[in-house]
Amino acid sequence: MDDLATNCWMSLPEAMRRFVHDGDCVALEGFTHLIPFAAGQELIRQGRCDLHLVRMTPDLIYDQMIGMGCARRLSFSWGGNPGVGSLHRLRDAIEHDWPHPLELDEHSHAGMAAAYTAGASGLPFGLLRGYQGCDLQQHNSRIASVQCPYTGERLACVPALRPDVTILHAQCADALGNVSLSGITGAQREAAMAAKRVVVTVEQRVAQLTPAMNQIVLPHWIIDAVVLCPLGAWPSYALGHYARDNAFYLNWDAIARDRESFLHWMQRYVLDCNDHAEMLRRLFASGAAELTS
Repeated sequence: MDDLATNCWMSLPEAMRRFVHDGDCVALEGFTHLIPFAAGQELIRQGRCDLHLVRMTPDLIYDQMIGMGCARRLSFSWGGNPGVGSLHRLRDAIEHDWPHPLELDEHSHAGMAAAYTAGASGLPFGLLRGYQGCDLQQHNSRIASVQCPYTGERLACVPALRPDVTILHAQCADALGNVSLSGITGAQREAAMAAKRVVVTVEQRVAQLTPAMNQIVLPHWIIDAVVLCPLGAWPSYALGHYARDNAFYLNWDAIARDRESFLHWMQRYVLDCNDHAEMLRRLFASGAAELTS
């Protein structure tokens, strides 16, 4: 037990160095909360590039990663600053190829869920009764259709998603690396089961997992690394630990709208900080962030 605990628990920089490589397909999942911001920012510090980023709802962390040149491709089903507006760094990459051209693989939420589920199930593609009454399939050649052998019905299909690495944030894990997520859940379980490697940052290390609302437990044998990272989902929220920093989401619109202001913010609060804890100390001290439970 002690050997297992020692092997899976490590620092965030070590986990990102060991398990995420340039050119990888990387999914950072989390639906409205438990978004792995700290892990994404560590990838920026380490200069990861040429990544195929995957996420059902790209928001601020992907805006930061795309703006800092980490991505060559994005598979997604909705992208924006929730409740605020556009992701300006994402738009700049699409409209002006800055800082690099960005390939798009756009789906519906149901299509992304089907693709993750197929990957987790070891199937080549996912089926859904979707994409009807829209022209998305005309703009994405990866959306196809098959005929049901039993009813003759035409059904939409999408290729399975099998990330090289899935990165999640969760409330807690035990010494062996069994991970507990609770609250609103999206495709975290499917994204983890579909991946070749799984890294999870957590708020707490606990002696024993206890039942929680809508709990998902990811067993240690599918987890490659667990990182103790308090506030690792900030500015999104972690149920039972802290609330969403709505002011930061609002402020991000002005920060990211201009290339120079974006690069200045990223230099000061990400690149010039040794780790996530130092970044938060600097933000809180400047009044640029707030924390409520």
